[in-house]
Amino acid sequence: MFPESEYERVYTGSLINVQFLQSLLQDHHINSITRDDMKSGMIAGFGGGLPNHIQLFVKKVDKENATSIIKNNIP
Repeated sequence: MFPESEYERVYTGSLINVQFLQSLLQDHHINSITRDDMKSGMIAGFGGGLPNHIQLFVKKVDKENATSIIKNNIP
């Protein structure tokens, strides 16, 4: 089995929104990572994923604070 990830998805949306949220989270000392299945598929040579469907992940311990920041800044 695969080990459980320490990261959890907190938002999915456009690249612009994800970059904006990453900046806000960083201002609050919350590190984040992204996942873009479409870009990954293109790099690997096959299609996959949806455009403007970038996933934003934070560590599980930061999820509550990150979710609050996201809700206060993205309608």
